[in-house]
Amino acid sequence: MTEHNLNGQAFRLRYPAVMGILNVTPDSFSDGGLHLEVGEAVDRVGQMLEEGAQFIDVGGESTRPGSDPVSADEELRRILPVIEALPSDECVISVDTTKAAVAQAALEAGAHVVNDVSGGTDSPLFDLAERHQAGYVLMHAQGSPKTMQEAPAYDDVVSEVFAFFDEQAKRLAERNLPKLWMDPGIGFGKSLEHNLALMQNLGDLRDDRWGILLGASRKSWIDHLCGAPNLEHRLGGSLTAAIEAIRQGAEIIRAHDVRETVQALEVMEQFS
Repeated sequence: MTEHNLNGQAFRLRYPAVMGILNVTPDSFSDGGLHLEVGEAVDRVGQMLEEGAQFIDVGGESTRPGSDPVSADEELRRILPVIEALPSDECVISVDTTKAAVAQAALEAGAHVVNDVSGGTDSPLFDLAERHQAGYVLMHAQGSPKTMQEAPAYDDVVSEVFAFFDEQAKRLAERNLPKLWMDPGIGFGKSLEHNLALMQNLGDLRDDRWGILLGASRKSWIDHLCGAPNLEHRLGGSLTAAIEAIRQGAEIIRAHDVRETVQALEVMEQFS
């Protein structure tokens, strides 16, 4: 067990850990529209905790390829009642946002981690995390969700993503945050070849300064690789990616299918 104090709340976490996904949006690629009512969202969180999730990632703005941004007010309208209703002493609550105003309100409402899919482009998020002594997830992305998949290009995607992690970690070093995770951003400004290169070399992205979080669940790279246009038919690919990520040293798997992911990782442990 590893102890963390995140936004004033003490946790004893067991790694590898699963982060359950809760999107309170009408247009997220997998679960958009399923948890718009607070009661439905809280029930879903309870289910994921029973299934073994230790983290819950709450998002109020879709970042799927081609999506349009929403205002901070709309994002807050969606997520704040949910965060306020969650058992903040029973799980690590992460807020998936790119906006400082949203992160601040979420942290004040009981969230423990900022999941920054902008890759640190909004430096006030760093200030907020430091002030609240919150955990931080920093994701690599090339371009904005609206345009990121139009023509992603890298000379060496693995070395470029590591260089990005290193640069951002140096920016955050003086903040003395309680915990930092880096997310390579599978599907965020990457072609299938880029995604596979990152998955195959995930261990090369590790560093003592951060843990690795992988979010590959149900994403379109599985369809492109295996021919699975139906999201419900991507479980096998999602679990294989999760197992390989943990084998290479990842700490957290962000997943839609919590029960199955927890089970896969528990079985994997018996063979390692």
